[in-house]
Amino acid sequence: MRRFTALCAAATITLSALVVVSPAQAAFHLIRWDGTRICQVWDDSLPTRPWPSDYRNVSRPHASLASVLAIKDSMLKRGRCSL
Repeated sequence: MRRFTALCAAATITLSALVVVSPAQAAFHLIRWDGTRICQVWDDSLPTRPWPSDYRNVSRPHASLASVLAIKDSMLKRGRCSL
């Protein structure tokens, strides 16, 4: 039992070190649907693309959801997106 506990602890420490060392990935960006001009936050970590494909990326990728929501809010205020 002690060996198993030690093995789990070593695996946890190793995975934690890998997470800390790996660079942060930009996971979110804002898309705008062409027909309706509705803006939507899209998560790039999803294995699929938005469907249908009549959309346009309107922001660069960001690491945090909060920063993309701030961009969406400013675009709504300027009239570049609709609800």
